[in-house]
Amino acid sequence: MPDGTATAHLFRPKLLTTFGEGYGAEAFRKDLVAALTVAIVALPLSMAIAVASGVSPERGLYTAIVGGFLVSALGGSRYQIGGPAGAFIVLVAATTAKFGLNGLFVTVMLSGVMLTLLGLSRLGSLIRHIPHPVTVGFTCGIAVTIFAGEIRDLFGLRLAGAEPGPLVPKLSALAAAAGSATSAAVALGLGSAALIFLVRRYRPAWPGMLIAVVLASALAAGLHWPAETIGSRFGGIPHSLPAPRLPNMSLALILQVFPAAISFTLLGGVESLLSAKVADGMSGRKHRSNMELVAQGVANVASAVFGGISVTGTIARTATNIRAGARSPVAGMLHALFVLVFMLAAAPLARFIPLSALAGVLLVVCWNMAEKAEFVRLLRDWRAAAVLLATFGVTLLKDLTFGILMGCLVAVALAALRRVQSRD
Repeated sequence: MPDGTATAHLFRPKLLTTFGEGYGAEAFRKDLVAALTVAIVALPLSMAIAVASGVSPERGLYTAIVGGFLVSALGGSRYQIGGPAGAFIVLVAATTAKFGLNGLFVTVMLSGVMLTLLGLSRLGSLIRHIPHPVTVGFTCGIAVTIFAGEIRDLFGLRLAGAEPGPLVPKLSALAAAAGSATSAAVALGLGSAALIFLVRRYRPAWPGMLIAVVLASALAAGLHWPAETIGSRFGGIPHSLPAPRLPNMSLALILQVFPAAISFTLLGGVESLLSAKVADGMSGRKHRSNMELVAQGVANVASAVFGGISVTGTIARTATNIRAGARSPVAGMLHALFVLVFMLAAAPLARFIPLSALAGVLLVVCWNMAEKAEFVRLLRDWRAAAVLLATFGVTLLKDLTFGILMGCLVAVALAALRRVQSRD
């Protein structure tokens, strides 16, 4: 079986390689089963990520459908599943709050162009050389930040004003509103999270997130619990994909969103290639990093045109795809089509989903995202710990881009110090 190493530099989608090797009915059957499995996971998760990002839930579905299809059709990995990712929640929320939806779409498009250029310039391998403690530090920092952003919906808190963006003021405002917590939101949110963990522990093949969201919706509607829902906040979700439309762009707006687009590009490149690398380890294959970046770039441009948010390779959904028996990128393409079918068929029911249940879903995502054991392991070596804590702290107190830059600077400084000491 070829592993792709000899052709890793080529701009050839894995879909074409798969068809060139021969693709039969048995492979299609396995891809179909894997696609349905992943779509069931992606459906509630895409809506939860969108809501947490400060946009309406259908934006996450558009991203999974359009972006997910193109990532698989054009990508350099056989098993990569593209869509909205929890790691982008903070960036998307901050960009939307500052520049509005139109500014977000321009940012995502600009990021897509940058990712494509990175891939065409064959710089994909450089992104993979970011120090491991930096990766663990910003991943854990993002997980903590996302969790902080979900506390309001998880407990049904009512704030006196707008929720602050920075972590410390946010926690202070949430603490001041602790008395407004509602028992219905707490029960639905924490109950959903607990159920997902239990299903994963005792019935790992079952779609725990979907089961939790469906049960929470049935309880809230059947018992008339006073919990905020998708319908009460957003009015439901549309029955179809919107027509493609370019956002309103100007040179002034592009210059304004450019720093945010760099952050999107950096995180998108790291996240997608990490996911592809995980897929390699699980499958024994080798992805084409530059082709993967090109695909991610095209997918982000298309997602913005269809009203979606940022697209990247998603580690959990990619791993689910492999475990479910996927054989080719066709599984990822079919997963996107299944999400589309689910959206068309179940759009009227989405308005009953409690926002606290979606917050419970993201609580599980945060727990899984944070590499807790690896964080503790890295603390045992002072050099790795310095890089890790610099990245983690700056990501929490400032933002992701500064966190990565700080971690890399500390890593470079320590490497230079080690060289000087070795000469003495």
